[in-house]
Amino acid sequence: MEDFKVTKVIDIGNGVKIGGKNFEIIAGPCAVESEEQMYEIGKFLKDLGIKLLRGGAFKPRTSPYSFQGLGFEGLKILNKIKEEYNFKIVSEIMDPRDIEKSCEIIDIIQIGSRNMQNYSLLKEVGKLDKPILLKRGMSSTIREWLMAAEYIEAEGNKDIIFCERGIRTFEDYTRNTLDLVSVPIIKSLSNYPIIVDPSHGTGRWELVPSSTKAALAIGADGAIIEIHPEPSKALSDGRQSLNFNEFKKMYKDIEILKREINNDRNG
Repeated sequence: MEDFKVTKVIDIGNGVKIGGKNFEIIAGPCAVESEEQMYEIGKFLKDLGIKLLRGGAFKPRTSPYSFQGLGFEGLKILNKIKEEYNFKIVSEIMDPRDIEKSCEIIDIIQIGSRNMQNYSLLKEVGKLDKPILLKRGMSSTIREWLMAAEYIEAEGNKDIIFCERGIRTFEDYTRNTLDLVSVPIIKSLSNYPIIVDPSHGTGRWELVPSSTKAALAIGADGAIIEIHPEPSKALSDGRQSLNFNEFKKMYKDIEILKREINNDRNG
């Protein structure tokens, strides 16, 4: 295999680093629904050795009648799980007015697809001393995505993690079209790490494991995966969420593939 370009390494703390030759898995539910749900997920992920927990407290939804998240109550739940299991938290901020309060809990601030070109928000998070996970806009070009990152960088924050989450095309079998070729493109045009979101990228849980393996093979620095104890009962995006058994199998397969790739590169 090709020896992929080594990107900047962003130290999240707690022994977690994104970039370089690392491939980190971020996992958790699309939305924080309850304390019980998050404790169940937290224990499961901790037992597997996962150190990065995702969970949406503020949820931008296409329909105003859909579940919008628990807001700051959701962040309080995330903070309890963080302290109990020693996670680093990845969660989205939508409103610049929420940044100061949210930053007390969130370790990696996610800028979602719908806010990739919210320049006021990008400027504000650019002033922070925290890593920013910048998701690609659903209809954005590579150049627009890079320009969004420069809004953050121009304010002084150079801890940026790109996230390919699929783009909107004419195809309707999958939720989006997962543009994996953006991984080597971003690495050739920037020094920042890039991870892949196969959950939103496909919208179908059965495609997530193979898409994650493909992301690893093409040189991504990690993946962000949605899981749920009972996906059929999820309040948000259950169709694309893995249950615990499915995630555990995928995680073991990824660890095997990582060793094989490392052996091939070193051999």
